[in-house]
Amino acid sequence: MLRGCCGGQSRSSRTIIRIGRKANQDAEEAFKKTVEVDRLIDKLRDSNPIELQKLVVQNVLAFNEGFWIRLAARTDTCKSEDDKKDYEELAISIMSIVDCLVHKTNEKIDSATDVLKGVLKPVVDDVEEIRWPPRDPEALKLMEKEIFLREQEGQLDESFLAEVNAQLRQAKGDGDKPGFEAMLQKVLQLYASTVLSKRSYAKKGDEILKPEKLLETIIKAPEEEWNKLLINGLTIGKGEVSPQELYAVIKKRVERTLIRTEGGSYQQRILTEYLNGIQSRAEQIVQVLQGNL
Repeated sequence: MLRGCCGGQSRSSRTIIRIGRKANQDAEEAFKKTVEVDRLIDKLRDSNPIELQKLVVQNVLAFNEGFWIRLAARTDTCKSEDDKKDYEELAISIMSIVDCLVHKTNEKIDSATDVLKGVLKPVVDDVEEIRWPPRDPEALKLMEKEIFLREQEGQLDESFLAEVNAQLRQAKGDGDKPGFEAMLQKVLQLYASTVLSKRSYAKKGDEILKPEKLLETIIKAPEEEWNKLLINGLTIGKGEVSPQELYAVIKKRVERTLIRTEGGSYQQRILTEYLNGIQSRAEQIVQVLQGNL
């Protein structure tokens, strides 16, 4: 007895239908992509040299294998030699601009690496042995000075912060360079301290705002001194600022940082992590002084 002839579809029929639908979807997606590439090619072809450069920069990720295959296909189907020549010249121009972009990116990476080497030079000895903390206490002060000067010169940009983070991730992944890891953490702390110290909110007219003053003192201080400053500054210890007052100004400083920095940037993340680190340390000190730990 034959099945599936009358009483509904057989399994093989349903499979064939599914395959057919999938093929149609794939064909539709491929067509849409071709239309998008054609639109981009038309825009590039009709642009002047200045517009072409902008378009290439804006669409740099679009210049993949599919783009070049489509451009080659359109070049081959040109009806006149002039049109064909135009497409060939367009391809050369695009490749030249993309090569320049790649070269500039590599230069920036090299530059960021050089800046980091310059920052670390005071704490790395002549044979590039990594020892942390450094033997010479003055070395740390020199590194701090180096970071301050380079930040003023605008050298500690996103590419520099990305390089430090990349090196830090690698050091953590390797697990056999605790000294180097601690050194890079210190670089980020000094960077955050330097940037956050540029703005002061501790004075309102002639009045000194004690919570802001305490926060700014901690921001400028090495991490090893935070405990002492918190114990001496908070009411739960020997000071005049309540924990709630300190938490409030930290929260406000985080909000200001989020407003003044680019969303998702390394700078935003590093500065907010530094402030959150102060908050966490303050909470720990409060717990200890209250006898809860």
